[in-house]
Amino acid sequence: MGSTSIWHWIVVGLIVVLLFGRGKISDMMGDVAKGIKAFKKGMAEDDTPAKPVQPSEPVRTIDHQAGTAAPTGATTDHKVG
Repeated sequence: MGSTSIWHWIVVGLIVVLLFGRGKISDMMGDVAKGIKAFKKGMAEDDTPAKPVQPSEPVRTIDHQAGTAAPTGATTDHKVG
């Protein structure tokens, strides 16, 4: 394939306009512009520090009690040197 000339791009542009129509292309370009703006807005929002989220319930801790059975697959054998 050789290099493309300006005439090649003119013909391609005319074919696209004939297939899709001028209104359809401008609608697509508007949608692309909206997408770019939304992307930039999302990126700008990511740069701002996030507010800490307060849990709806207090954090619960589970205390290990001596004499309780170990979960299945866990071992309780401790070898001391």
